[in-house]
Amino acid sequence: MSTQHPSSTPGEPERASSPGGGLKALFDFNFDTFVTPSIVKIVYVIATVLVALLTIGFAISGLTTMFRGGAGVVLGFLLLLASPIIGLVYLAFVRMSLELYYAVIRLSEDVHHRGRL
Repeated sequence: MSTQHPSSTPGEPERASSPGGGLKALFDFNFDTFVTPSIVKIVYVIATVLVALLTIGFAISGLTTMFRGGAGVVLGFLLLLASPIIGLVYLAFVRMSLELYYAVIRLSEDVHHRGRL
């Protein structure tokens, strides 16, 4: 016999903010709970930090290439100028991907909610 919350219908995933959400929902192998809305902010913060470190790494690589001399001065300077642009592009792709996942979950929740009306 399964227990259901009053607001849920059979076969409808619950929101991660309900009791049993969070870490417990992450290990729900029946996929009865949507985890994406609760972890999307954490994933975005981690991705932002990683993209910032990547951007700093590109800038340092550009500086070290500049100090090698020869044609490396121009290539290093170009990499130094391009590193913030590369970082912004990566961050934009991460943000768009996370928004897509979040939108799909919200759409699914809305479809399940509309079926109860």
